[in-house]
Amino acid sequence: MTAGAAALQTNIRPVKVPATFRAVSKQYPFRVRCAVGSPGNKRYNITLLPGDGIGPEVVSIAKNVLRQAGSLEGVEFSFREMPIGGAALDLVGVPLPEETISAAKESDAVLLGAIGGYKWDNNEKHLRPEKGLLQLRAALKVFANLRPATVLSQLVDASTLKREVAEGVDLMVVRELTGGIYFGEPRGIKTNENGEEVGFNTEVYAAHEIDRIARVAFETARKRRGKLCSVDKANVLEASILWRKRVTALASEYPDVELSHMYVDNAAMQLVRDPKQFDTIVTNNIFGDILSDEASMITGSIGMLPSASLSDSGPGLFEPIHGSAPDIAGQDKANPLATILSAAMLLKYGLGEEKAAKRIEDAVLVALNNGFRTGDIYSAGTKLVGCKEMGEEVLKSVDSQLPASV
Repeated sequence: MTAGAAALQTNIRPVKVPATFRAVSKQYPFRVRCAVGSPGNKRYNITLLPGDGIGPEVVSIAKNVLRQAGSLEGVEFSFREMPIGGAALDLVGVPLPEETISAAKESDAVLLGAIGGYKWDNNEKHLRPEKGLLQLRAALKVFANLRPATVLSQLVDASTLKREVAEGVDLMVVRELTGGIYFGEPRGIKTNENGEEVGFNTEVYAAHEIDRIARVAFETARKRRGKLCSVDKANVLEASILWRKRVTALASEYPDVELSHMYVDNAAMQLVRDPKQFDTIVTNNIFGDILSDEASMITGSIGMLPSASLSDSGPGLFEPIHGSAPDIAGQDKANPLATILSAAMLLKYGLGEEKAAKRIEDAVLVALNNGFRTGDIYSAGTKLVGCKEMGEEVLKSVDSQLPASV
């Protein structure tokens, strides 16, 4: 197995929740969704949310890869495409229609493309495309966001960091997704007694919200290299003081996991100074949003990184962490690999179909081993291809019975 193959497979592993987790926090065990289709085959209902910008391009490719990988492992899919974000605003006037919420809840998993664009930047807050994504996360109750960041051996030179710093990086950011300052109340803009406008938001976490995301992080670290770094701002924020207290209290239940704490400003520096020191990071909503984007650039491109958002029950939400990139939308320039790898996470984390997931992971590595690159990861000596051709190369590799480590 190549270093790249080992890194990718190490990076996206299923979180298996043990009996101790279920006993202590019985309302939060993850559930793998499953359904039976035709004799000998399993069938799953997948809601596709292409969204805006490059979203439709990359989701279309990921759908084809998902269908092909599934067919080779006796898995069938029924896809239902629904609007969200700017596309929904243009269609029905709201960023998340009720019909989209219903379809998502009724499915076995949800695959999202991207949301947002310049066209809607001046909309009122409740009519911004991004509001639809926040509403979707809340509706599905997906509180645990897993964002892997791995520097593949094939792409180490695409990183902006020196080779000796970037090579071998393999970390996972576990981000709390449905609490904190993005959802806290009160929030708003008002005029104070001096007639001046004041904007305010609330960073708030209850103990159970911290405990459940910490448990996911401890379990994730246990399945990786056994190191967990909790990132907070406990020297300033009361919410972070409670965060650190609760995470520390849970550590005794995981004696095989080495727990450390780090302030978020230091963590931001350490990620670019010595990223290999990190294995698993757990943090709140806003810090996780920022740090996972920073970690993505260590890998060379935000276009390479998938994510999984999981709940205690019900369908998971799987999406690339990149944005809608409206400046290149429709030009066949997008990198579809993050969405394709999100489809692999959907299979592994959402449906428990690890063989089909591995086919996709291996296919991505084969395409990279063969030298194919989209513009964001291109370097001298490789072949520059567009979004469609990269997808076609991955599809070819999905069919191949050759292992990725050649």
